[in-house]
Amino acid sequence: MKIEEKNFRRYAAFALVTGAASGMGRAYSLHLARMGYNLVLVDINGAGLKETASIVSGEVSALDDWRKEYASAFRTVTCVQDLSLPDAASSVAQMADAEGCNVEVLVNNAGMFFFREISEVPQKYLSRMMMLHMHTPLMLCREFVPKMKAGGCGYVLNISSLAAWMAWPGVGMYGNTKRFIKGFSRSLRIECRGTGVSVTTAYFGAVDTDLFGLTPFYRRIARRIGVMVSVEKAVESALKATFRRRKSTLPGLVNHIARPILMILPDSFLHFIYEKLRFVWTKF
Repeated sequence: MKIEEKNFRRYAAFALVTGAASGMGRAYSLHLARMGYNLVLVDINGAGLKETASIVSGEVSALDDWRKEYASAFRTVTCVQDLSLPDAASSVAQMADAEGCNVEVLVNNAGMFFFREISEVPQKYLSRMMMLHMHTPLMLCREFVPKMKAGGCGYVLNISSLAAWMAWPGVGMYGNTKRFIKGFSRSLRIECRGTGVSVTTAYFGAVDTDLFGLTPFYRRIARRIGVMVSVEKAVESALKATFRRRKSTLPGLVNHIARPILMILPDSFLHFIYEKLRFVWTKF
């Protein structure tokens, strides 16, 4: 995104990023800091959070353009929190209030993935995915959106997936939790019309991170055929859509072509493919 003085926030407001210890969460944090936002970084991985905070702070300190005069005002607040717990959102909100963080941007990025038959997944993983993908993003919106409305400005970025259109075997839990994000984000977006608060949903296909557990060989193939996009491209697309107050983004031409096809594949074909993919089952 092009950063100019007219859209640079001068570290006067905060962006809250969940899953900030690594991967896309770290990339969101870097991009938002470059745009002039202070950061609230949330993750269960305390060591990873410290590393992200150090990397981002180092980059802000090294700014050598017109932004450097504002660098001394930059703040990062880290919150080590298990986001699968029922009271996670309220704990994060209390911490942000205690630190005086006026959150203007909320990025619900934290997530998990497994490929396995629903009936064979340990119960704790089913519950954890539902809490992490559904309950906590919803409750974080409930905590921060009213404050954004009161201030007359806010941006919510909820991370769904191309899998929201894939009620398929093996990824059934993942896809249906991401479908919840799709639905509640639309409802919230409509409810926020005219308030100065926008809600954007990102529908990623495969992104080149460790989330899916693919080997480097399969990741290279996926990138070459356009099924998998880079972290930078995904984050850039999502933030550009967010600050233009668009309702959604789906980066990757292949993903746009595939989306209508995904919904009409017959059960018999999906079962055939599923049987062939048993070798990639997640081990618990």
